[in-house]
Amino acid sequence: MTGSTTVGAPVETTEERRHILRPMPIPILRVARPTDDIDALLPFYEGGLGLTVLYRFEDHDGFDGVMLGHEKAPWHFEFTRARGHSAGRAPTQDNLLVLYLPEAAEWQAAVDRMREAGFEPVPAFNPYWDRDGLTFEDPDGYRIVLQKAAWGR
Repeated sequence: MTGSTTVGAPVETTEERRHILRPMPIPILRVARPTDDIDALLPFYEGGLGLTVLYRFEDHDGFDGVMLGHEKAPWHFEFTRARGHSAGRAPTQDNLLVLYLPEAAEWQAAVDRMREAGFEPVPAFNPYWDRDGLTFEDPDGYRIVLQKAAWGR
């Protein structure tokens, strides 16, 4: 950075500031986390949430894994198991992902699919999520909120 400093803090030039403020291109999002049992998660994410197995691998540098999502969605979940390592359970009941489903019929269908797959809602740690949604806990203790609302800033 160029420019003057005040109390040791650099001051950007106008050109440098334009570069810093330029928005990041929209990326594809992978939410990755470890698990001790990939197969135990599949009924929840595949059967309950209706996601598709996009890719599965075994013994890639000591890791097994599966990626689930929708073929055309710009996001997917990845669950990995490191051989010889214990991942454990979610550290808190507030480790969650929120899926916004603003159409009542789509939200109800998603809730019904979770229940038909054998998963019942659990009370949310933060009661805000119980107002317009239902929270479901996967076998590792991580939670998904099906929120019957549109996301708003």
